Amino acid sequence: MKIFFDLLPIILFFASYKWAGSNAEQAAQWLNHYLGFAVSGGSVGVTEAPVLLATVVVVVATMLQILVLKALGKRVDKMLWAGLAVVVVLGGLTLWFHDETFIKWKPTVIYWLMATGFLITEIVLGKKMLRQMMGGQVHVPDPVWRTLGWAWVLFFAGMGVLNLWVAFNFPTDTWVNFKMWGSLSLTLVFTLAQGVYLSRHMTEDVKDAA
Repeated sequence: MKIFFDLLPIILFFASYKWAGSNAEQAAQWLNHYLGFAVSGGSVGVTEAPVLLATVVVVVATMLQILVLKALGKRVDKMLWAGLAVVVVLGGLTLWFHDETFIKWKPTVIYWLMATGFLITEIVLGKKMLRQMMGGQVHVPDPVWRTLGWAWVLFFAGMGVLNLWVAFNFPTDTWVNFKMWGSLSLTLVFTLAQGVYLSRHMTEDVKDAA
């Protein structure tokens, strides 16, 4: 359930983009009626309606995530606040200038913020954020945590570059599909590889202790 909640903005962005792609005139009319004041010139064209509607949806979905967490009395992660700031700024620019370039930068900015976060906490401060995220249930030598920290830094940095490459070298439809399926698949594969790496070192520790 938590995974679905975390991925909700991405899922809704994908779904609303696909819907608007099949109902472009209706999407443009809705945007012009309710958000004409938020776009330069006060009018949204049919061809730009899908990505603009999806941008509105992802901004609202991110806001709702925070409101739900607040209503439930749960802690709002700093990265979620950062994500909200990024999506509001880049989403607002996308709407006002009718330019999808801004929203296409959003995943990259988030990835690079996460890479910076891991770099500072794991490498510079040595706080072992990964170990804390796992509830202290995984016990491996400190060098292993440091290696994983660097791995996540490089992964997020690389994903940021990959997003830009797809966004500006392929049609928007391809970028939206990659954002939904490609990036999530790569993250899943990387996470599974991390699990295998951790399990190998956990096994070695047990053998050494024996």
